[in-house]
Amino acid sequence: MEGDAEHYTLDYNYSSYYDQDQDEYMPCSNIGLRVFGEVFLPTIYSLVFILGVIGNGLVVCVLVKHRHQTNLTDMWLINLAVSDLVFVFTLPFYAHYSLVGEWPFGDIFCRFASGSHTTGFLSSIFFMVVMTLDRYIRVFLDVTTLARYRTFRAGIALTVFVWTLSLCFSLPAIIFTKVKNDSTEVTCSYEPENKAWRLYDIILKNVFGLGIPLLVMMVCYSRIIPILLNMRSAKKHRVVKLIISIVIAFFVFWAPYNISILLQFLNMLTDCNSLQRLKLSIIVTETIAYSHCCLNPIIYAFVGQKFMRRVLLMLGKWGSGFLHSTRDFSDSSYRKSSVMSRSSDVTSNFM
Repeated sequence: MEGDAEHYTLDYNYSSYYDQDQDEYMPCSNIGLRVFGEVFLPTIYSLVFILGVIGNGLVVCVLVKHRHQTNLTDMWLINLAVSDLVFVFTLPFYAHYSLVGEWPFGDIFCRFASGSHTTGFLSSIFFMVVMTLDRYIRVFLDVTTLARYRTFRAGIALTVFVWTLSLCFSLPAIIFTKVKNDSTEVTCSYEPENKAWRLYDIILKNVFGLGIPLLVMMVCYSRIIPILLNMRSAKKHRVVKLIISIVIAFFVFWAPYNISILLQFLNMLTDCNSLQRLKLSIIVTETIAYSHCCLNPIIYAFVGQKFMRRVLLMLGKWGSGFLHSTRDFSDSSYRKSSVMSRSSDVTSNFM
């Protein structure tokens, strides 16, 4: 059905949450669902935007400030944070769109926002995969091999590849998203030419956005955890819990949304109540999935002791109150870790 296309991307026509196939399934009323979405979506999107900008902005500020000490792990962290920032910067526009029901920003920005939204989403997940693989090879490759292949030049090349791949995957969203002037409203919606592009979008999000990344995390971390447990380290159980939290959080935040849009694509539900519940689940699970970008700085950066010292030092310089409370803790330990630490996250601390 032609109207289904509007549901298969991350962002576009929010009126389609409520109006899709309305004629075919009359007298199924969507008024309550529309009212709920007009309040729920702008509220959650605004909250995700604020928390995402604060958390990921801190990561970028700290790593840029200490760029002379940057290593490959720092490079992955800053790219992950930038990806999440690219993603969340589009949310205020979609919050306004869902609130007023019209797109006032023009066709060019409609396509730009769509491409930025999808590129940020994909690059964020791809850099999480890169960080997982990087941790894996650091555990199982010898030092000589690591020194040969795990270079700064290789990191830059891989970074360019990830951003290019994310942008290429996002091209259909840019091409097929357009502003449409109806008699009653102006919409910014994803309208592919045929069903093949709708299937492409489902495959993109379920396979590349969930399936493959989750598989990589499970395989790599399932082999890393036994190594950690055999190490003589007081922090090994903390690190294992962190690794398990990374995998569980990724699955819990993204799987419900991917399952919901897959059910909608399969078009297995026909009765009014089931359709209403499915549309409601898409609204709720989408916002849950988006909020994962707020969690990334916590699980990938702020849990690292060296990174937290850097944050406290920076905040201390921004305010005398912070400076007084962090001076003793920071000054005594930062010099030691800045020389010896191999990366800025907790995984490197135990290594």
